[in-house]
Amino acid sequence: MSDTIASTGDARLDALAHVLQSRWQSDGFELCSAHGELTLTVPASESKRVCTELRDDTALRFEQLIDLCGIDYAAYGKSEWATEEASTTGFGRGVDRDLELDDDDPKRFAVVYHLLSLAYNRRLRLKIYAGGQLPMVDSVVEVWRVADWFEREAFDLFGILFRGHPDLRRILTDYGFVGYPFRKDFPLSGHVAMRYDPEQTRVIYEPVEIPPRVLVPKVIRNDSRYLTEEQARAAREAKAATNAAVKPETGGTADA
Repeated sequence: MSDTIASTGDARLDALAHVLQSRWQSDGFELCSAHGELTLTVPASESKRVCTELRDDTALRFEQLIDLCGIDYAAYGKSEWATEEASTTGFGRGVDRDLELDDDDPKRFAVVYHLLSLAYNRRLRLKIYAGGQLPMVDSVVEVWRVADWFEREAFDLFGILFRGHPDLRRILTDYGFVGYPFRKDFPLSGHVAMRYDPEQTRVIYEPVEIPPRVLVPKVIRNDSRYLTEEQARAAREAKAATNAAVKPETGGTADA
């Protein structure tokens, strides 16, 4: 972890940053400050121990887990829309659904925890990378009981496993749901279609019938809305010069 952290502009968070730096300085730990918030990245092998210390240490006292969510970084920094460099006609501007995703990247999946210290009225974001092919981290249900359903949600939507969870099963999708809908490689139309059949009086699964189509995004054109101040001034000067050249010959302006 770096020895210096930029000031957050909040004295309470600056004091917290110094405490966190003094506690965890080994490899794999990283503390960063952005937009007036602190984010502590922790190795997966140390996650449960660090969470326990964050809760119990008298200088930290993060008694409450506000939220827990999963993240898939597989398509991070990649755009499936071509609006500037592609052609302005036809389907060349269409969305590219064949982005190359790295399934084995150990930093593909992450679990993010948002913590609140009621004693000191300050917040902390905790991030733990879970791995690629088989993402897994330790459950923190024993640390914060509220993590129970949060971890089930992250498992249901991202397929992240939580080692030691007392009842890790789906919570939002159906019991027979195939795949994990928040993963970047999950098809937008899904794998199967589900509907209620009044004749059978039950929910049934059918093949997806949504036809594939090419989506075309908004075209960014170089009109006056996107001109810089210098470009706009040059355009006005050019128009004024044109008007001055035309006026003696026609007795009016170019716009008349």
